[in-house]
Amino acid sequence: MLLIKNGKIKTMAGPDIENGAVLIGDDGKIIAVGENVNAPSSAEMIDAGGRLVTPGCVEAHCHIGVHNSAMRWEGADYNESSDPVTPHMRAIDGINPMDETFDLALKSGVTSACTGPGSANVVGGTFVAIKLAGKRIDKMIIKDPLAMKCAFGENPKGVYGQNGKKSPVTRMATAALLRELLAKAKNYLAAKENGKEPPFDMKLEAMIPVIKKEIPLKAHAHRADDIFTAIRIAREFDVLLTLDHCTEGALIADELAAEGYSAFVGPSFGAKSKIELENKSFATPGALHAAGVPISIITDAPVIPLEHLPMCAGFAVSNGLPYEEGWKAITVNPAEQTGIGHRVGSLVPGKDGDVVIWNADPLTVIGTTAYATIVDGKIVYRDGQAK
Repeated sequence: MLLIKNGKIKTMAGPDIENGAVLIGDDGKIIAVGENVNAPSSAEMIDAGGRLVTPGCVEAHCHIGVHNSAMRWEGADYNESSDPVTPHMRAIDGINPMDETFDLALKSGVTSACTGPGSANVVGGTFVAIKLAGKRIDKMIIKDPLAMKCAFGENPKGVYGQNGKKSPVTRMATAALLRELLAKAKNYLAAKENGKEPPFDMKLEAMIPVIKKEIPLKAHAHRADDIFTAIRIAREFDVLLTLDHCTEGALIADELAAEGYSAFVGPSFGAKSKIELENKSFATPGALHAAGVPISIITDAPVIPLEHLPMCAGFAVSNGLPYEEGWKAITVNPAEQTGIGHRVGSLVPGKDGDVVIWNADPLTVIGTTAYATIVDGKIVYRDGQAK
């Protein structure tokens, strides 16, 4: 067992506990959280010394592991750019947990991430939710498949439409390719369910969880019109949807609030490297929240290195997002909005023992790292040393 005591505990499931404790069992699950927690004398103990204690941060959209840190072509496994429609690609087959970005994220309090294919393709394959501590991806999975990646806007056009040689050349073609796939998948599933077994099609098999509303389309969309196209197609085919990046979300916040979809906002730091990022701003999360849109903050790592997720929440807070909402946007919100909230995102008995003890509040002190990071009840980083 592991006991964390004398911490200011932000449970993300109720009021803060000014001086409390967290007890984690041998199975890696949280046993108790409160002011007075009874623990056996044999329990390993960490004295937080009054430091802030929170759940491990959760990243709702990145490419950690499939895009390795070394700046070389071998490091890019996240876009199968031989075909604009590749739903049968699976992130788990491209993730390298040995990449240094995993340890850097743990050092900065990020313990879980949703990672997968990039946005070169109209449909890129499935995302997976993983813990960031481990050596073998099969043992790090929280949920697989998590979502089916699709992309709108400049990226598919830029990869396949160069010189007009291969579709999609236009936004119309991107939408048409996605519609075609969804229609074929719907018919394929109907045939299977009616006992008319069609010839095996791996791409259409991969789309069945989307058609059955078991996982959402994870829509890369920056521009307002692309966001609306994603919503239009999701409605046409009655499938689930998350809006990832949502860069121009503030321009249409009232419309998005009425739609009820979750928005994963970012990456908001850095240069406006393409036309559709013209309205990129750290004020967007605050504007969406004020309108009533459920939001999470994302890095889109490696665009912003994953260890800077708490910093991005801090910048959003300094640009209008309420402080408590900043914490929610990197803990309980992404956990709930990606379907892994039963495991991570808050300090509640029965959930995974993913806990961070901070040297300072990372939302107010830029560059703060963890004093200790715990994943599944095991200390994976402490006092400047990865375990």
